[in-house]
Amino acid sequence: MSGDFWFDALLGLLLLQLALATILARQLAAAVMLYVVFGLMLALAWARLGAADLALAEAAIGAGLTGALLFSALARQPKALAPAQGPGRVERLPALLLCIASSTVLGWTLWQLPLQPQHSQLPAALEQLGSSGTEHLVTAVLLNFRAWDTLLELLVLLLALLGTRLVAAPEPAALQHWPLARQWSKRLLPLLVLVAFFVLWRGATAPGGAFQAGALLAAALVVLRLNGQLPALRFDLWWVRALILAGVLAFLLAGLLSLWLNWQPEQAVQWLRWPLPLAKGLILLIELSATLAIGLTLTLLVVGERKELRG
Repeated sequence: MSGDFWFDALLGLLLLQLALATILARQLAAAVMLYVVFGLMLALAWARLGAADLALAEAAIGAGLTGALLFSALARQPKALAPAQGPGRVERLPALLLCIASSTVLGWTLWQLPLQPQHSQLPAALEQLGSSGTEHLVTAVLLNFRAWDTLLELLVLLLALLGTRLVAAPEPAALQHWPLARQWSKRLLPLLVLVAFFVLWRGATAPGGAFQAGALLAAALVVLRLNGQLPALRFDLWWVRALILAGVLAFLLAGLLSLWLNWQPEQAVQWLRWPLPLAKGLILLIELSATLAIGLTLTLLVVGERKELRG
């Protein structure tokens, strides 16, 4: 067996160990740190599978922003609480049996799957790639062939932000800024913003796009906010609300435009099917609006409206 096989096998075992360690950790801080490490290793696994866009999204959102959100929630916990006692061996037995049964069923299901897809839609998608308005297959699938899914993802993200604002409470403690972190952010964060928009532009011909670019943009904004180098971002600011809603509104307006341009009484409704001469421009507009909306939404979810970060 080749070295790649053993590397992938060890990576798979490491992912299982990290997942179990995260679930069974007795301290919340240790569980959060293990979760972040799990996200980074999962990003490496996606990279090994050749899914560079998913690897980037997992590293930026799964490990980075979600980890920061969990650490932020952890900081809100009362300091005087005694550490919770973990369940005993008898209480753990049903959960252990359930995990073993679920893993067995999942493993048997994966073992029964064919090595090659029997009804692949890839040839049909490649045939229509020239009429999609973009040269990259993933972007064509997300914003042309399966545009409904991407539109609903933006709506879910917007609802998540609104729900978080309803239950969020202000943090009482002031944050002490690390001078070295402020110096690094001044030099590296502008580069990260440029990389975010490069990933957005590159999504037309290579892995990338709005979600990956929005996650990178949010990471830059979160670091600047945590270091006190960015003014407070509040949802009640008109331009913040406008940019957040722009992701969904641009999608809807482009869909209405496609409906109007493709309207024929005798044919089915041509919703979210862009005419070829306008496809590239509309996709770029949607991607740009979605990038800004995703970046600001994730930023507000992590460090939005924090009164102690004034400065």
